[in-house]
Order: sequence, then structure tokens, then C-alpha cells
Amino acid sequence: MPDLGQAVADAGADSYPRIVAALIRITGDWTLAEDCAQEALTMALERWPQDGVPANPGGWLMTVARNRALDVLRRATVERRKLQELALLNEPVTREDEEGEEVVDDRLRLIFTCCHPALALEARVALTLRTVAGVPAADIASAFLVTESTMTRRLTRAKAKIATAGIPYRVPVGPALAERLPGVLAVLYLLFTRGYDADGEPAFAAEAIRLTRLLAELMPGEPEITGLLALCLLQHSRRAARRDDDGNLRTLDQQDRSLWDHAAIAEALALLPATTGPYALQARIAACHTTTPTDWPAVAVLYDQLFSLLPTPVVALNRAVAHGYAYEPAAGLRLLAEAGAGGALDGYPYAIAAEADLTARAGDTGRAVTLFEQAAAAAPAGPVRRALLTRAEELSRNEEP
Repeated sequence: MPDLGQAVADAGADSYPRIVAALIRITGDWTLAEDCAQEALTMALERWPQDGVPANPGGWLMTVARNRALDVLRRATVERRKLQELALLNEPVTREDEEGEEVVDDRLRLIFTCCHPALALEARVALTLRTVAGVPAADIASAFLVTESTMTRRLTRAKAKIATAGIPYRVPVGPALAERLPGVLAVLYLLFTRGYDADGEPAFAAEAIRLTRLLAELMPGEPEITGLLALCLLQHSRRAARRDDDGNLRTLDQQDRSLWDHAAIAEALALLPATTGPYALQARIAACHTTTPTDWPAVAVLYDQLFSLLPTPVVALNRAVAHGYAYEPAAGLRLLAEAGAGGALDGYPYAIAAEADLTARAGDTGRAVTLFEQAAAAAPAGPVRRALLTRAEELSRNEEP
């Protein structure tokens, strides 16, 4: 007997954003759209065990959700405007709107609306998780380290701002699209890193990959979308090898590469764009780590290119590490000092750890131990701090006569 719960979950993962996006376009009511989509999933759990999984599960869910929205609107008002909205419920999910906008998928409209720059970055991530991905507010709240009621209020305020600020429910066109796309990709990558970080929620990383894959399908030919997808796949492919049996982090050279997801790596390598946008460059850097040994000179060259596009302290930090491994530790330490000029990296545990690692490779073990301990003190409690203290202890033991 098929797992009906899993059948509903699979259908929901694909259909939830379609349903919500279509109902938001039609009714303009975000809460109503989400409620109706959730009720359709609940009804599937009740009905499918009795009636069986329908031939078109997504179509079944869409019909139930539309009918529920129809009932709610009928009971709520008899105003002409609402009656006109009811008539629209029978229209196809995608259509050309009144402004002559090119026909696009409603899910694409939804992603760009949730990621509008008028919203705070954290609100964009949370709204994307809730509305596009259908993640429960309680799970989002846990990831953001707040209570469910606090997260619910934040989501409500974000939706209210969309309404009061008149944020259009559409995909920008022309130059505006080029301006807005990096912001959308930044939200998806931040969502990925929230799931991929040492203390992250793995499901969020998987959801970010799914949404980026969806964006790539809806906007084919955009190399930075393809670059981001390749980058996420390459990083996520190593998840199973990142910890030992006790939950401690393993560095790249310590990982058992047989545990890597080689199918994901192959997919990512086939996707790698030839362009030199920020995500494409980062994906190509990640691809260098799939070889044995890592091609550090190639990594250093790619980081030089990335730094010319994104001269941020974190990119400068990673560039310094790459040069330290590609050439000599002293070269990396010089670049690291430049990156930290003006206090840009003061107190940043990963910068202190990078200096410690390069210092150890340069032969100054005693100072390296001190730096690893400083990095651990600056890092939050958890696997990263444990890994830094372990490295300090290993160096101390090796230094003993």
C-alpha cells in the first residue's frame, strides 16, 4: 500500500506554491491563499486514504483550494469587486495581465514579490520560506531563534507592507529585472546557508536548492541562476561527510569522499556556466575542490576575479586563504592583513582561524595554538567552537617534545 502521507507531501511540495501564487494573483489576499492551500492538503490527508490518490494530485489540490476560496469570498462579501474576483477563479493559472506583461508563471511573480527590496532581508527569507515553500511558521521561528508568535507577527507585517506599499505582484521586465534578480538570488543563497551552516536546518538547504531549480526552469538562460544552482549542489553534495560519528566537523581534507553525493556533483559540473558572474565564479571555485588534490592555483585565480567583482571582507578573507595554499603561507598572511585593515574582520572567528591555519603552516605552532583558541572563544558554542579547540589541542600535542 502506498504511503499516502508521503504522496500528499510530494504533491504539496510541487503544488503548494502554484496554488498560493494563483490565489494571491486572483484575490490579492495572501492569508486567504495560504489558508486555502493548507486546507486542500488537510483534505487530501482525509480523503485520499478512502478514495485513493487522484490521477492528477496537483490538479485535485488546486481545485479544492479554489473552491474553498470561492466559498470564503461568497460568504465574506457581495460587493461587485469581489464578485469579479470570483469570476476570475475559473481562469488559467498563468495569463497576460492588464499591463501587457509577458505571460509568466505565477510562482515567479510570487518569488519576486517575496524578495522585494522594500522588505527587510530577514523578512524576505522568512516570507519566501512560508509562502513559496510552505514551511510552517513554527519551523521558521526555530531557525530564526524566535517564538512562533513572534515569527507570525513578522510575517503578518511583511504581508501588510506589501499591501500598504503597493508592491506589485509581478516580475519586473527590462533593466528592472537585471536590477532585481541579484536580490532574489541573494535571498535564496542566504536560505541555503541557513540550512548548510554547522548548526543549520538541512531541510532549508534542500528547499533552497528546490527553489533555485524552479527559478532556473522559469527563467532559462540566466547564467547566474544556473551558477547559484551549481554552487548549492556542489556544497550540499558534501553534507554527509562533514561530520564524524560524534558530530564533530571534518575539514575538506579529512572528509571521506565516498560519502559525497557524486550524482549532485556531476549535475553541478554539467551546469557550470562559462560566465564570470559572482555565483558562477563561486561555483567554479567549489568545483575545484572536487578534484584530488584541490587545484589551489586555479582557486586563487578565481578568487582574484571574484574579488574584483565583490571586494567584500569575506571574499578578501577567502582569497587570502586560497593564495596561502596556492603559493606560500606568507602570501596568504599578507593578503589577510590587507583584508583586515581598518578593523573589517576584527573579532570574526573565521578570520582568526584562517590566520591560525596559515601561521601553523608557516611553522609558528605556538602562535597558531593561541590564535585557534582565540577563534574558538569568538565562535558561538557548538560544532565550530569544538573544531577550533580540537585543532588547538592537536597542534599543542604535536609541539610537545
